[in-house]
Amino acid sequence: MNVYKLAAADGSIFTVEQDIVEQSGTLRNFLSTSGPTETPIPVPNISGPILSRVIEYCQHHRDDPSRRKPREAIPDESDSSDAAIARAIAQMDDYDMEFCKVDQGTLFDLILAANFLDIQPLMDLVGFTVANKMKGKSVEEIRSTFNVKNDFTPEEEQAVRQNNSWCEN
Repeated sequence: MNVYKLAAADGSIFTVEQDIVEQSGTLRNFLSTSGPTETPIPVPNISGPILSRVIEYCQHHRDDPSRRKPREAIPDESDSSDAAIARAIAQMDDYDMEFCKVDQGTLFDLILAANFLDIQPLMDLVGFTVANKMKGKSVEEIRSTFNVKNDFTPEEEQAVRQNNSWCEN
């Protein structure tokens, strides 16, 4: 099995096996274009500690060959979000739940890394975790939890609330 080196944004180098690299659509595409390489593959915008966590996640799930396939097409409108959520939850294990018990900054860095590396199961997991943190909270609670600044004037905020009153509790 081929072994590759990944170079994180901070210069950290990680040696990983091919089955780990194949879980990333971005890295899979890079290697299909450039071919096998002994030169470290740059992974910009992902720090060493976050890349280490992503590699750990991929190593845990290395025995699931479905994670090395190209991303499936986005489901059409007939696929209910409840069904999509149920499928995502069914793929999670205890490790996944523990993996996401991190501080908010790390969680958002994992989202950015999963998105950049195109690791859909990881993106689903961290997205699900963030959604659960938002579930049942008011707009003000969500702003507070995620440090989102309210840049609306009181009039603009009132107009938005009126236009979207259908989705309030």
